Amino acid sequence: MNTNVNMTKEEYSQYVDSKAKKSPILKNLILAFISGGIICIIGQIIADIAMHYGIAKTEASAICSVILIFIGAFLTSINVYSKIGKYCGAGSAVPITGFSNSIVSPAIEFKTEGYVLGLGANMFKVAGPVLVYGITASFIYGIIYWLLKITMLGG
Repeated sequence: MNTNVNMTKEEYSQYVDSKAKKSPILKNLILAFISGGIICIIGQIIADIAMHYGIAKTEASAICSVILIFIGAFLTSINVYSKIGKYCGAGSAVPITGFSNSIVSPAIEFKTEGYVLGLGANMFKVAGPVLVYGITASFIYGIIYWLLKITMLGG
C-alpha cells in the first residue's frame, strides 16, 4: 500500500485506477436492456389484457402504471426488488417499477423513526429531486411550447 500522503492528483488518480474493480460494461448494458425490456413487456401485457376487456387505451395505460407501481412496491417490501436491481442495474431502475422502489425503500428504512419524522420526512429522499426537476422541466417545456404555438399560429 502506498502511504505517501503527499501524492499529486495524478499519482492518486493512478493509484485509485490500479485498485478499482473494472466494470463489465457490455454485460451491464445487455442485462439492463433485457431486464428493462422484460418489465416493459409485462406492462404491455397488462395493458393488452385491460384493453381486451373493453377498457379504453388511456385508462388501460393508467391501470398498467398502477399495477406496475404496486408490483415494484410489493417486491421492495419483501426485499426482492433490491436483488433484482443488484443483478439488472439500470434496467430495473429506469422503468416505473424503479420509481416505485425509490419511494418505498426509504419509507421502509425510516418507518421505525415514526410516521411523520421518519416515513413522511424521508419517503421522497431519493425520488424527490427527480420529481422536482421533472415537474419543473415539464412546466418550462410547456410554457415554451405554448409560446411557440402562439407565435407560429398567431394566437
